[in-house]
Amino acid sequence: MEEGKSHPQSDVREITSEGRKQSFGAKLKAHFKRFWWLHLVLFIASILIIVLCIVYVAFPRIAQNGINDSTLEIESLTLSNPTPNSFHLQQTAKLTNHNRYHPRLDAFNASLSVGGAENKPYAYIELPAVHATEITYTNIDQEVQITDMDAFIDYNTQLLTQESVDLVVKGRTKLHEGRLPATTVDYEKTITMKGTQYPLPSPPPQLSQIFLKLNQNNKPGLNSLSTLTIPTFRILLTPTPSGTNMLGTVSIPNPSILTITMGNVTLNNYVDGTFIGTSLLPNLTLKPGENLVEMESKGWDVAGRDSRGKGGE
Repeated sequence: MEEGKSHPQSDVREITSEGRKQSFGAKLKAHFKRFWWLHLVLFIASILIIVLCIVYVAFPRIAQNGINDSTLEIESLTLSNPTPNSFHLQQTAKLTNHNRYHPRLDAFNASLSVGGAENKPYAYIELPAVHATEITYTNIDQEVQITDMDAFIDYNTQLLTQESVDLVVKGRTKLHEGRLPATTVDYEKTITMKGTQYPLPSPPPQLSQIFLKLNQNNKPGLNSLSTLTIPTFRILLTPTPSGTNMLGTVSIPNPSILTITMGNVTLNNYVDGTFIGTSLLPNLTLKPGENLVEMESKGWDVAGRDSRGKGGE
């Protein structure tokens, strides 16, 4: 061919190659090849946001819901060694976890109060750390300080007079599940306890004083034990130097799970509304079930003379 003349076939190929458009796949491939670092940053940020939402939003809610769904039952309860401001508590409780997760709970201080509108705490106890499997038993053995005597009196009154008593256990602790960070949960359980259901006069006596004044003979009369029976007794023709003229055995039913040390309890005895004397139940400790207790009685006749024939004051 001569110089300067065009080559039509070559020109067609160039025009076709330059004018052809790239496909979407090719453009996308080129985009990722150029901006791969940006998409990697966005992917990591998205994963981080999802993980943070699970750890700090979803997990605390799941943990709290698991605590709310669990149940707490008191298997046994013993109150002993009372002082004017404290008592010794021994308790076995059953914790049931209805969740498929089995977290660990740290030990924490929990308030004790009677269910109701005001429910002021009458004491605080240390609940031990637990691994919440399907069923877990916890044991408490500690001295407990009474923080509100009025609330404690209300607790005792309800415990001795009602068929059941709602005991509120409330506190805050840390929950651990696997390698997730610990989360704070509110622990609040209402436990319905069976009461002894002893009728009381109105107004009721200071039951906390009956409970607290251990080994003292000047207790107020516990007329609330009106359901007791006397299976056996014998009258002493010659009273003892202390004036006791009747000895017997008293049966006191206790349908609750509570064991309570009450010390020397004095009962006022009446016949048709007339006071005739007192009965002493020495070193009384009420346990669940039937309690057979020795009784010492001093009797008065209607004229007010005691068993030694002297006029009453």
